[in-house]
Amino acid sequence: MANASKKVTIVGSIALDSVETPFGRKEDILGGSASYAALSASFFAPVNLISVVGKDFPKRYLNLYKKNNIDITGVEVKPGKTFRWKAHYNYNLNSAETLDTQLGVFQSFLKPEIPKNVSRADNLLLANIDPVLQEWVLDKVKPTGIVAMDTMNHWIANRKKELMKLLKKVDLFLVNEGEARQISGEENLLNAASAIQAKGPKMLVIKKGEHGALFFHEGLLLMVPAYLLEKLHDPTGAGDTFAGAMIGYLSQFSKVTERELRKSLVYASILASFTVEKFSVKRLTEITREDIEYRYNQFEKLTEF
Repeated sequence: MANASKKVTIVGSIALDSVETPFGRKEDILGGSASYAALSASFFAPVNLISVVGKDFPKRYLNLYKKNNIDITGVEVKPGKTFRWKAHYNYNLNSAETLDTQLGVFQSFLKPEIPKNVSRADNLLLANIDPVLQEWVLDKVKPTGIVAMDTMNHWIANRKKELMKLLKKVDLFLVNEGEARQISGEENLLNAASAIQAKGPKMLVIKKGEHGALFFHEGLLLMVPAYLLEKLHDPTGAGDTFAGAMIGYLSQFSKVTERELRKSLVYASILASFTVEKFSVKRLTEITREDIEYRYNQFEKLTEF
């Protein structure tokens, strides 16, 4: 299969997070769905990032993106404050308790400028943001590559009509198991998957946290376990990392086969395993492609039978 050298365009939030877990506390660290997804995807393909930050956003983070093959032409710097999120996790680390949300300049990020370097032929990841904004970008870019979309319970509850409309236009939809049940009204995940796919997306990933992920394409195609770890510090961004790795890996190929789809799930699980080992995107900035391949080989050994 020839390498197509596709880019990935990622639209999502960039935030400054303040996070406390049983393993520590960090203030004003880099966060946001676009940050995790872009850094994860950048291990496999060049990335165009579309987002917005305030004048208070540290330049070192902008330099971090650029250092990691992420084009930030589409990141607008506007007067005002950067989106901030404050949260606390208890020991099970399965869900965060949001303590404070300040949208800042992200609140008026409704019709972003689409950089000229964004190509219709490249793959598009609509990271976890308002479905209205996701659809606006999708209609503006008019991509011919793979369109992937992530979401969260807040948008399912408050923008369900818009979300369901958008599902008809995407190739790959990623949700966690709670969101799959919420959007479908089905308790059983197989029934939930059938109900969601009936609304449009050709492929569906249901993320199950520490229990891995389910991948549906004309029915259940693959069950991928999570990569087991001894130490977890911060689960923030693991799902965004998963989505970025999956679309980034697939962007290496001009034609995607079932085998590459399966491998993309494994790489996604592996990248997510790195993210949770430290706060923020710290671990993603430390690892190399060799570290990723080492875990891939370990994964193969552990799941072979």
